[in-house]
Amino acid sequence: PAPAHPAHTLVNAVLARCPEVSSVDASLRPGVVHRLDKDTSGLMVVAKNKEAHMNLAAQLKKRRVRKKYWVLVKGSPSREEGTIAAPLGRHPKDRKRMAVVPQGREAYTSYKVLKRLGKYSLIEAAPQTGRTHQIRVHFSSIGCPVAGDAVYGVRLPYLDRQFLHAFLLGFRLPTSGDYVEFRSELPPDLQQALEQVYRDSLE
Repeated sequence: PAPAHPAHTLVNAVLARCPEVSSVDASLRPGVVHRLDKDTSGLMVVAKNKEAHMNLAAQLKKRRVRKKYWVLVKGSPSREEGTIAAPLGRHPKDRKRMAVVPQGREAYTSYKVLKRLGKYSLIEAAPQTGRTHQIRVHFSSIGCPVAGDAVYGVRLPYLDRQFLHAFLLGFRLPTSGDYVEFRSELPPDLQQALEQVYRDSLE
């Protein structure tokens, strides 16, 4: 939730299903260990108690949580795989946006081109840091903006949100220390958009 969006949020749904999460912390997002950008789909982890929350938050801080995304960008990176290393901070003229700024916080996004589709490229992105809007700003900074992103990217006629999906999430269980990994399939709207991009690339 946020002041502008107090209801119909992930936290509201989590609290309805697991009321005990409300005691994890006093923030607007009790139990939520990390966030996804608005209009980004995919996997998140929610802690059901304070101990689990602290453990998972520590794993994130130490960069021990594995996260991967599927992202469709306009254009194509010059290399098949690599790492975008560019510091991120608030945009100097628009505080609601992020930007690559010299005095920003360090940010790293590794990537691999999965398929080139005409004017677009499907990419597997793995952020090594967790800065706000990181993937979207990083790819925009190298001239490959995220398709469908109304803030940093380019419009995609047959999609009303950015093509960004968190498909893999891996971490160690707070109780046993065992490593677990979860995967999420591409949702129908992104699958349909990808199929249309593929058809267009054949013309």
